[in-house]
Amino acid sequence: MSSPQTAEIRKTPLNATHRRLKARMVDFGGWDMPLEYTGILAEHEAVRTRAGLFDVSHMGEIEITGPEAEKLVQWVSCNNAAKLAIGQIHYSGLMTAQGTFVDDLLVHKISPTHFMLCVNASNQDADFAHIVANNKFDARVENSSPRYTQLAIQGPRSAEILQPLTHVDLSPIRYYHFAFGKVKGVECLIARTGYTGEDGFELYFDPAESEKMWDALMEAGKHHGMIPCGLGARNTLRLEAGMCLYGHEIDEKTTPWEAGLAWICKMEKAPFLGSDVLAKQKQDGLPRKLVGFEMLDKRIGRDGYPVSIGGHQVGAVTSGCPSPTLKKNIGMAYVPPASTAVGTDLQVNIRGQAAAARIIPLPFYKRPQ
Repeated sequence: MSSPQTAEIRKTPLNATHRRLKARMVDFGGWDMPLEYTGILAEHEAVRTRAGLFDVSHMGEIEITGPEAEKLVQWVSCNNAAKLAIGQIHYSGLMTAQGTFVDDLLVHKISPTHFMLCVNASNQDADFAHIVANNKFDARVENSSPRYTQLAIQGPRSAEILQPLTHVDLSPIRYYHFAFGKVKGVECLIARTGYTGEDGFELYFDPAESEKMWDALMEAGKHHGMIPCGLGARNTLRLEAGMCLYGHEIDEKTTPWEAGLAWICKMEKAPFLGSDVLAKQKQDGLPRKLVGFEMLDKRIGRDGYPVSIGGHQVGAVTSGCPSPTLKKNIGMAYVPPASTAVGTDLQVNIRGQAAAARIIPLPFYKRPQ
């Protein structure tokens, strides 16, 4: 059995392409991934104003099939999969019996007896084991990650870049919906989703076609100013959009109520894993809530820095960085429920010094409609 120290680092099918493009590579959850190509600021700006192409093949795919596939999805996750139409996607939480997050995920309804879950890279094996352990239904669970490359084209020009490569009409595909069809001759699941706060598409297809697809998309995007983007820009983009990151805003100690994710927790479909604990916490009150903040000087409130109110430590920064779009330093943190009002003053402890910050609304950024 391998340990995290001895396990071989994983590589996506495009690893050689990233290295040929001189990407700065990092170990991300056991995967050798591009952090940046031309720079985080340039890549961030490209996605906000034009388009960027991300290799997100490290993400995991788990497929649930069979007569009671929906019942299994309903039991292990907190959103209501019974409300999904075929071809629709929703964001959800994979729950523990304590009402906390094993992971967050996207649930794709392919048919009444077939669901595809897109889960986080570092959690995919544990997620699969957790679902299998809780499978008391007439359903099959497959860790299908090896069968997919996943590319994300994100930004306001995404549709016009992708459309010439496919006969599938992209315009009717609404946000958080998907279709099947060929892109550059390759069979794909084409989902209108992303982790950037912009319009865009995520393509799932045979790993053998990875380089062909990457090159075709890059060529199609060249005249629109699309550039390859790494995990650095993906993080700054998702933080501006107020999206949670597993291991930061959410984890096995966090409930949806605390993380501001009540909208994905559908108690009317209970029972599901942890629903009894969630009902009690909702009734008894929360110990903490997630808020967004802006720094009031040029310092940056980084992940893990202590947060105080009135000189008393109340929590810590979960994510923090400069916002390239808003031209200020932003972050998210957990604070007591009584101290969540917009405009509340905070102090972030930066290397022993208290730096002033203020709670502001989430998300920090919304794309123009």
